[in-house]
Amino acid sequence: MRDEYDFSNARKNPYAKKLKKQITINVDVDTVEYFKSQAETTGIPYQTLINLYLADCCANKKQLRLSWS
Repeated sequence: MRDEYDFSNARKNPYAKKLKKQITINVDVDTVEYFKSQAETTGIPYQTLINLYLADCCANKKQLRLSWS
């Protein structure tokens, strides 16, 4: 191991904006089962599918609409 390292030619991580943050959320069992069934169909892990769906909502600035009946 060196005593000093030269970072003068270093560049920023191009993926830094895409880093993920681990969180804990409560999700209905039916919702998780839905995404798990989609995961079996697509071959994409269910947590990735949930993330893709939420990212799409953000990218398209979808607004939540609730209707109580």
